[in-house]
Amino acid sequence: MAEAKEKNVTAGKDEAHIAVHWKEEEYFYPAKKFIEQANLKDPATVEKFNEKNFPKCFEDYAEMLSWSEKWHTVLDTNDPPFWKWFVGGKLNACYNCVDRHLAKHRNKAAIIFVPEPENEDPVVITYQELYNRVNETAAMLRDSAGLKAGDRVTIHMPMIPELPITMLACARLGVVHSVVFGGFSGEASGMRAADSKSRVLIYADSYYRSGKLIDHKSVVETAVETAKRDGQRIEKVLVWRRYPGKNGSAAPMVKGRDFFVDEVLKDFRGKKVEPVAMDAEAALFLMYTSGSTGKPKGCQHRTGGYLAYVTGTSKYYQDIHLEDVYWCMADIGWITGHSYIVYGPLALAATSVIYEGVPNYPDPARPWRIAERLNVNIFHTSPTAIRMLRKTGPEEPKKSNFHFKHMTTVGEPIEPDVWRWYYDTVGKREAVIVDTWWQTETGGFLCSTRPALDPMKPGSAGPGVLGIYPVIYDENGQELPAGSVKAGNICIRNPWPGVMQTIWGDRERFVRQYYQKYNKNPKSKDWHDWPYFAGDGALLAKDGYFRILGRVDDVINVAGHRLGTKELESACLTLDEVAEAAVVPVVDEIKGRMPEIYIALKPGVTTSHKDMAEKVTRTIETMIGKIARPKTVQIVPDMPKTRSGKIMRRVLAAISNTLDVGDITTLANPDIVEQIRVQVQGKEKVAKKEGPEDIKQFGSVE
Repeated sequence: MAEAKEKNVTAGKDEAHIAVHWKEEEYFYPAKKFIEQANLKDPATVEKFNEKNFPKCFEDYAEMLSWSEKWHTVLDTNDPPFWKWFVGGKLNACYNCVDRHLAKHRNKAAIIFVPEPENEDPVVITYQELYNRVNETAAMLRDSAGLKAGDRVTIHMPMIPELPITMLACARLGVVHSVVFGGFSGEASGMRAADSKSRVLIYADSYYRSGKLIDHKSVVETAVETAKRDGQRIEKVLVWRRYPGKNGSAAPMVKGRDFFVDEVLKDFRGKKVEPVAMDAEAALFLMYTSGSTGKPKGCQHRTGGYLAYVTGTSKYYQDIHLEDVYWCMADIGWITGHSYIVYGPLALAATSVIYEGVPNYPDPARPWRIAERLNVNIFHTSPTAIRMLRKTGPEEPKKSNFHFKHMTTVGEPIEPDVWRWYYDTVGKREAVIVDTWWQTETGGFLCSTRPALDPMKPGSAGPGVLGIYPVIYDENGQELPAGSVKAGNICIRNPWPGVMQTIWGDRERFVRQYYQKYNKNPKSKDWHDWPYFAGDGALLAKDGYFRILGRVDDVINVAGHRLGTKELESACLTLDEVAEAAVVPVVDEIKGRMPEIYIALKPGVTTSHKDMAEKVTRTIETMIGKIARPKTVQIVPDMPKTRSGKIMRRVLAAISNTLDVGDITTLANPDIVEQIRVQVQGKEKVAKKEGPEDIKQFGSVE
């Protein structure tokens, strides 16, 4: 497609309006070889998911699973927006991911674990071996830890195969697992354990990261104490050892509470546990994600609808076949790993690769050596990883003999020039790319091109996926049509099976955060009246492709990880010296965005800026994790505020990113803006640049 002229829209007076400076990109078309073998190549499949066939169309996904009892109602809308899917159906997620594959595929690789140390060989776990290990682990969790269906358990583990084994063992029993990203702190783990009322924690002793064996068990005491402080007693801590029989942690084991799993499992060798048939609406897992308030929210996902949705989208959008070797280079501690490393691929009897460490260790060619050795042909990663690999080893993919048929990008918008390197150099112009947009809350993909049917367009996610009907509304609830070159809030007009059931323990927050904004009739039981508010800004082109512009609430997307600014600010405010804290995103070449922190100290505090900045950074690393480490900490005399006392984070974000601060005449203290600008940028005025849309409007939506 010929490149269109650059189009500009000037931001209006409404702070919520997102200014867009957008250039249309050219189309790239899927290769004939890919189209011929694709799972989603029949236009009749697309027609089946036409809105006139909603919600019955999603039976196509449900029928990919094995059910012990079939559903009698596809979608129950009697308690909006708490939708119920496949009502009356019963199934077990572990059975669907493991047991049912044994008859035909027991000797097929289910998981290939690649250790970070390159001198350690990959570990292949067949479906038969996975079945054995999951059963033994489930027996241990039931008989030794006393866990049963409906209980919650918090799992704080790195990327080792024992993590998906533990998740599947929980699913086998009907135990609700809550996995915490391994890079988070012990305090973050304990807080989540307390909220979910977990009495058992599951850890690893150690793992490799950037060439070092990290002591992970060392954070357990903080987790236990944090949970206790929040009213939850931890009865048992189960510790998987990276090397069975050898302890990689210096932390002491607490007698009667802490147990090495490899020792306990000796009593459960060969044990079998019958999978528990769970109601389709029974909770499968909790996934805690940052929000616009300080407390992380537990997104509760159901068993039947979630598993059906990730299985269907894995088949049609990841294009997984039995003979493929699929590598999603995400962390299982995030929703991408749950949906598209564990549950979706394994439900399809796929071979799923798990890599322990960082992609550029010991050098940026590591991913391509892994891909060549394992004959990976489907690759799935984030724009952050792509940017890093492009920067540190732009020519390295050309040196390895791998060939991807399909590549995914996930977690954040990808810049068109980064997309083109991914396509040209990594994909060798052979692979299709699906640029997916979705969220922890949504369970699976919401927007993406259909890999064999649609052309790709750099920087644009594409249309809604099968059975998803997106729309863009302005702040007044008016729909912005395709091609209007106006950005607004992307919403989903309809329910879908993968959407979260609720926020654990907080129904009111669930309604308020995701449905209240555009609901015009709270008493309506018609799903049309309950559009899902995603909290992302977007633009809809004439061709029906959505371009995602980033968060419209106060959440910073750091390397694909969503960090709530209120959570970061709350950590800062635990320090006695701090009077006020404001967190804004700043552009980072590798991570896309990083938090920059502004601190105003209490009167009389005399500590140096350097010491205070270091103290703030240490506090954030301790309370949240190193992923939240700020790029810079600025100690300022005051915050720019409205007359009502609201800190104008949009102004601070503009200063941090050398953007125009806009009209500040309505501020209660407009003079402070120039003081802060000089402190951050220097006395000489920096030429203002065009900034990313998600930063230009950051913090401006109430």
